[in-house]
Formats: sequence, structure tokens, C-alpha cells
Amino acid sequence: MRRDVNLRVAGIAGSLRVDSYNRALLAACVELAPTALTIEPFDLREVPLYDRDLEDEGFPEAVTALRSAIATADGLLIVTPETNAGLPAVTKNAVDWASRRPVPTPLDGKPALVMGATPGRLGTALAQAQLRGSLAHAGAIVLPRPQVFISAAGEKLVDGVLVDDETRERVAAALAAFAAFVVRLGPEGSP
Repeated sequence: MRRDVNLRVAGIAGSLRVDSYNRALLAACVELAPTALTIEPFDLREVPLYDRDLEDEGFPEAVTALRSAIATADGLLIVTPETNAGLPAVTKNAVDWASRRPVPTPLDGKPALVMGATPGRLGTALAQAQLRGSLAHAGAIVLPRPQVFISAAGEKLVDGVLVDDETRERVAAALAAFAAFVVRLGPEGSP
């Protein structure tokens, strides 16, 4: 990748809990990102549940901010927990608001990277599959691999820090692959 590339990526943690594993993972992504890539975290705390009546009145301020953060970024990183073998409402709600018309939406042609952490054994594989499907349906172009599924998160993310060296290497490799993917797709979202 060229050294003069400076990519901006909107980063979203699909958890509202301040000390969540996925907020810690997002912080690790900020730290481990290659120099050509800057991750700008966006907090979903103020984004209301999707409601067509709210949309009809005009996007709430927090939704407008979310949509703008995604639209003006070169790419989107979503780190998500898994709840009851699926995608949590917080993560899905962000995708729902971002996918609303007018056309083009902030997700149309947007390169996206998905990863997640959980104390469970499957490492958010089920949630990520659902998220990949939702993002693709909304027009985003999701990096197919490498995929990052972090299981046993309590042992790897300690006091808000990603301490497991092997996992740090996997996250860094995924971020480097994503930076190259964004450059390959170019500004119009096409190879």
C-alpha cells in the first residue's frame, strides 16, 4: 500500500456498556491500525431505537451524526457482541438507521470490516454472519476475510486492554487487509 494514503474509518462498537469487551476491542483497533488508517470511534449511546415516526419527523440529531460519520469516512468498522446466538439490537439498530433512504445511503458502496468479542466459545460467529448479511443487503461491501472471532474475551481483553499477543496479531492483520481493501475499492466503492 502507498505510504501517502490516509484513510478514515468510522468505528462502531455494538455495545452500550462502558466496560464492554467490544468497546475495548474497538480501542485496540485504534491502537493497532496501520499508519495509513485512522479509526474514529462513534458512540451509539444517543442513537434512539429505529422508529418510522421519528424518521418521518426528520432524522434525530444523533442519527444524523451517525449517518454523517459513516458517509464521510472511507470505510466502516463494526465490532459487535453476540446475544442469544445472534446480533444484538444495538448493532442492528445502527445498521437500520444508516440504511434508511434517501439514496444513496451512507452504506451504499461503503467498505466494511466486521469483528467481535464474547466470553463464549464461538467468538461472535453467529452475530457476525447476521451483520454481514444486513450490511450487504444495505449496500456495504464487507471484507470477506480475514475474519476475527474473539472467544474467551475475559482472558484476552483485561481491564479494557487486548493483552493476548496472538489475538493482537490477528486484529492487526485484519486491519492491514482492510486498509488494502479500501484502497482497492477506491472512492466509488468499486474494484
